[in-house]
Amino acid sequence: MNNQPFRFHVGAFECMLVLDGALASHAPQPQFLFANAPAAEAQQSLQAYTAAPAHAEHNLSAYFGLLINTGRQLVLVDTGAGHLVPDTGQLIANLRVAGIAPEEIDTVILTHAHLDHIGGIVDESGKPAFPKAHYVMTKRDYLFWTQAPDLSWMPFPSALIELFRTFVAQKLVPLQPDLIEDEVEIAPGIQTLAAPGHTPGHIALNITSAGEQLLYLVDTVLHPIHVEHPEWYAAVDQNSAQTVATRKRLFERAAQDQARVLVFHFPFPGLGHITHRGAGWHWQTLD
Repeated sequence: MNNQPFRFHVGAFECMLVLDGALASHAPQPQFLFANAPAAEAQQSLQAYTAAPAHAEHNLSAYFGLLINTGRQLVLVDTGAGHLVPDTGQLIANLRVAGIAPEEIDTVILTHAHLDHIGGIVDESGKPAFPKAHYVMTKRDYLFWTQAPDLSWMPFPSALIELFRTFVAQKLVPLQPDLIEDEVEIAPGIQTLAAPGHTPGHIALNITSAGEQLLYLVDTVLHPIHVEHPEWYAAVDQNSAQTVATRKRLFERAAQDQARVLVFHFPFPGLGHITHRGAGWHWQTLD
């Protein structure tokens, strides 16, 4: 995977997926992705998915920021993992490859406070990485993560759980982003959507321009199988009932609107459509 941005348009908006890096993982574990699914059924679904030639790189998780040029503003959605591992922390360098200086970013939207989304908000000295930007995130997520939450339920080693806290303390708290409600128009054509469950204040985005639409689900789902099985939540989804309800609501919206859909953790670039299949839904990757 090279450092060139993935470019596309939503109407008159110029969009880029700017890579922060990629995390090569072991084969996906059904008990992590599908925590409440019948074990045999989840394993069968995962084996069928990973056996398809089109998904040969399913173990490569790309971290990126979504850059939206509206013609009047440069809006960046999330900042990647920062220097979480040696292969991440490349967002600003790759923005420069695309011809964008950090000082040009007008607004940074933080969809939620997980470390793979807020890692690049400040530089190594603790100063804002995008010094002229207006940083925003939901009040609900900010208050949860900055008030010493109980994270013992998370399916990670204690050292990684502590890293979640460290990222909040070292990056999010000093930044002091402006806090918004769950559904706000950030800029003309860029609307946040309440999408709780993965975290308390997790948001999606609805991006519209010149009659075209992009629905960015962020971490509402973590794997394409979740589209066909929205009731199979991941072990990292904090509120399982909210996660399932959010998925069904946004899947139905995507299908009815025939919107292009972007998902953060799907095989890069994570663009496709959600269509009706029987009483449920199906993920169709864009060519």
